Amino acid sequence: MNDIVIDYSELMGKNVSCPPECGMCCLCRPEVLPEERNFFRTNHPSSMIRVKEPHDHFALALKKGKGSCVFLDSSRRCTIYQNRPAYCRQFPYHFHVSDRIRVELDLSCRGAWSGRGNDAVSEAKELAARSEGRLRTALREATSVYREFFAYCREAGVYSDQQQLRASVYDNINNFTDLEYIAKVMDASLEEPSVSLSGIIPEAKIDMDGLNEAARDAALGSMESQDPLSVPVYCDGEWNWNLFMAGKKGIEWSVLDDSGDLHAKGFADPDDISLPQLDAAGRKVLGDYIRILNGRDSFIGNVFHTMDSLDYEDDMTNVYYGSLSVAIIDLMWRSAMLDRLFGTGNGENGMREAIIFYDMDRLDAPTIGAFV
Repeated sequence: MNDIVIDYSELMGKNVSCPPECGMCCLCRPEVLPEERNFFRTNHPSSMIRVKEPHDHFALALKKGKGSCVFLDSSRRCTIYQNRPAYCRQFPYHFHVSDRIRVELDLSCRGAWSGRGNDAVSEAKELAARSEGRLRTALREATSVYREFFAYCREAGVYSDQQQLRASVYDNINNFTDLEYIAKVMDASLEEPSVSLSGIIPEAKIDMDGLNEAARDAALGSMESQDPLSVPVYCDGEWNWNLFMAGKKGIEWSVLDDSGDLHAKGFADPDDISLPQLDAAGRKVLGDYIRILNGRDSFIGNVFHTMDSLDYEDDMTNVYYGSLSVAIIDLMWRSAMLDRLFGTGNGENGMREAIIFYDMDRLDAPTIGAFV
């Protein structure tokens, strides 16, 4: 791997553990790579299934088609731990490949918050060495895609320097924790040809109804499916797997048990949930998370994906600042939802729990590039 540069900066100074009660990673249906299939065909033929979306591949089966992995036992231990697929081994690390490789840490994993366990950088480097061939192939392919994307942007006159965009956000991190400022940025990103953060002045009076509606729409967008595999999962402090599905009557809250069955727990009316006013400690946690998002290649890859879907009609600065603002209010609205259902509050604890609820969805967002 000496000739491949990998950015581990998001992991610097962090330790990661695997809480034995959690099993959150076992709710993801991991792809089985070609070199891993023979083990499962020989030893567990009924536990590997073919999946058509988002691409044709083999994966491990889930209990009753919607629960945890069939190899997770009643004590939430993996029964094939030594032979688990590469994607299981990598969690909570995500290797995002664009025109470079950057490792991102899934903050929906409670083990990423403990401060205990293995050194994250060392662990990720070992995983990268195991995946060298796949990383090389993906980097070659993604570099070509990115080269083509930037050419389209320049031709359309919507290109901006990525580092300058990120630097401008870093300079305004605290402002992005303020709802008045976010509202102004969102308006400017829709109305101005090219937004400059230096010209953004928060207004004392903002359309909170409109901002709440935008936040609610963003948050509910990921909850609209009635397929348990497609909705957000929140592993709470008691290690319950909480699922949220938005239906005609509102948000239905259920708990998924270890057998793969859903149990109704409660209900929330989205119209009764409003963006919270965070206290100083809550804003500090939010600011730290915005700093992480702003540095992630998967986030800017999602911005690029949005630009492509809009046929390169919007300036990159507008899409970047707009996407970041929507991500923040989505997170804050989820914080308010968790507070209503779990009493998590609007401070440090409430925002941390909201990030645990949100980050896996964030990393699942479509992106130009790929997670390998």
